[in-house]
Amino acid sequence: MSKTAAVIQARMGSTRLPGKVLKDIHGTPALGWVVRAARMAPGVDETIVATSSLSQDDSIAEWCKQTGVTVVRGSETDVLSRYMAVAGVTDASVFVRLTADCPLLDPNVIGEVIKLREIRGAHYATNTDPASFPDGLDVEVFTRGTLESANREATRGTDRDTVTRFMVRNRHRFHAVNLVCSLPNLVRERWVLDSPEDYEFILEVAKRLGNGRNPPSYLQILSLLDKEPSLRAINNMYSRNERFYEALAAEGSSKRSYHNSKMMLAKAEALIPLGTQTFSKSKLMFPEGAAPLFVTHGDGAYVFDVDGNDYVDCVGGLLPNILGYRDPDVDSAIRDQLSSGISFSLATPLEEKLAALLHKHIPSAEMVKFGKNGSDITTAAVRLARHVTGLDKVWVGGYHGWHDWSMAVTDRDAGIPEVVKIASARPPAWGEVPWDQGEGPPAAIIVEPEFCTKEQLEWLRGMTDQFGVILIFDEIITGFRCGLGGLQKVHGVTPDLSCFGKSMANGMPISALVGLEKYMKRMPEIAYSGTFFGETLSIAAAIATIEKLERERVPVWLLSLGISVYANVTELIQKARLTEYISLYGPMELNRIKFKNNGVQSLFIQEMAKNGVLIIGSHNLSFAHGKTELDIITKAWEKTLDKLAEAASSNILDHLDGGLVTTKGVR
Repeated sequence: MSKTAAVIQARMGSTRLPGKVLKDIHGTPALGWVVRAARMAPGVDETIVATSSLSQDDSIAEWCKQTGVTVVRGSETDVLSRYMAVAGVTDASVFVRLTADCPLLDPNVIGEVIKLREIRGAHYATNTDPASFPDGLDVEVFTRGTLESANREATRGTDRDTVTRFMVRNRHRFHAVNLVCSLPNLVRERWVLDSPEDYEFILEVAKRLGNGRNPPSYLQILSLLDKEPSLRAINNMYSRNERFYEALAAEGSSKRSYHNSKMMLAKAEALIPLGTQTFSKSKLMFPEGAAPLFVTHGDGAYVFDVDGNDYVDCVGGLLPNILGYRDPDVDSAIRDQLSSGISFSLATPLEEKLAALLHKHIPSAEMVKFGKNGSDITTAAVRLARHVTGLDKVWVGGYHGWHDWSMAVTDRDAGIPEVVKIASARPPAWGEVPWDQGEGPPAAIIVEPEFCTKEQLEWLRGMTDQFGVILIFDEIITGFRCGLGGLQKVHGVTPDLSCFGKSMANGMPISALVGLEKYMKRMPEIAYSGTFFGETLSIAAAIATIEKLERERVPVWLLSLGISVYANVTELIQKARLTEYISLYGPMELNRIKFKNNGVQSLFIQEMAKNGVLIIGSHNLSFAHGKTELDIITKAWEKTLDKLAEAASSNILDHLDGGLVTTKGVR
């Protein structure tokens, strides 16, 4: 039978609260509270304290000696090697990582994570990836073999300091599972000991609940806080794991390999044309062998690839992840709905609730129909416009999906009948109305408002009103990012029909065709229906996303981030004297990048990935991006521009190829 050892990290050094692990809490030091919780946790066979060899930590070793707790000492900063020293004094095959700054640990939560790893046969189990329990109930469990692999291979400072970061990054190798708290909204609770305010909070909790021999359960603490909510205000000024991400930003770039990506591509292409489902997520968009092609998971503003590399993500799944990966509010809404069901035999009240939210925020949303992606609803909009007007021709202003009518005006028109190509056309120059010379008006004009000025949109609105043409705004990209009502609300120009998607549900597949009632009420007359258009997980996610965008004023946050990116990057480009080769344009919320040629783009993507930023051609930021991530992005730009400048000075930047094949508007 396997043996499980709980290992408690403890040291006296702390920037905010020196000596915190031996701070007295109702007659027992913080470390003693953690030891007690570990010993009482179901599944723990022995408890060991791992501290450093520094003289300042002698007091920890002395306390352990006096209380009969096994102690192992090692490096202060290379905590991974300290854990290996623990492994050398025990025959345990499973280790539980706890920290002495979590004195309110619940033994039963520890036991649940241990049991979850056992049941699932995982290499690594935790309740923090993603976090759903209060900060201060952190538990990580891993096998001896996983620990040994991490110690043998991890070289980055953050890997060795945090012990488990290497395991987390390499999910392709290590089977990982996460315990999700059954109670919602606890991730915002702060019960950790890292500051004077935290100490005050814990003392108040201990004063009320710490009189017994057993540590309080997290449910008891929650009940106390519900009765005395003022306690939460004592230490709620700190964010979770902020110091780790500061260390990550300070660490700088690390050597990256894409070996597993190459291997995975070969396997995928044997079964999947192009190896993936989306042009802009495929090898067509990335320099061969110099960037990742497959990811395993995301976390907030970060993604992790199959080679264990991590990146600040500026692709964002091609824009859906407006709140960041694994947003706790959206994920909770999905889990809640999952317990009721996914696809039903009739409509659900959720459909009306989401439609009402869109009606509230979007000027043109007098009525609403759902779809699963942008192509669904742009095509529905065009079909409805043709039906209402009785005309066939459509002016296609940009990329609006993969269907025939949209791709007919591009050079990727293989398989599209000539008769369809005749019915689609690019708009003429602004201000020109070709049917004045005898050509009749089209059924509709569809444009992406981000590529139009306010004055151009106003001209379009006036012209289409005059000639009875349906004006369609494709706000798949700009919707919710450029204000909750899209650019139509920002510019004060209301189209007849509008298309929204991408950022609508933070990654879940859903889109919406919204429009004026006089047109939308005729939707039942055309063929537009889908089994999964009312699928409830996506609708629940969309409701949670939009409500959070509204509550947290996320579009304002994204605009402020975009302004910072634009200022920082533009200054760097000018300083590097590369404005001829690379520049930013478009809405500040996107900061699109214009490249002189494919070779410049290829080298840019390669170097940004090398410096820890995944990006293609725009800064698709999220609510999870903060100052730390902006620092990483800025540093990556600086190093990348150095490489571009070097290539320019060698007179090769104008002639770079780089193997990058653009998709010419296809997403």
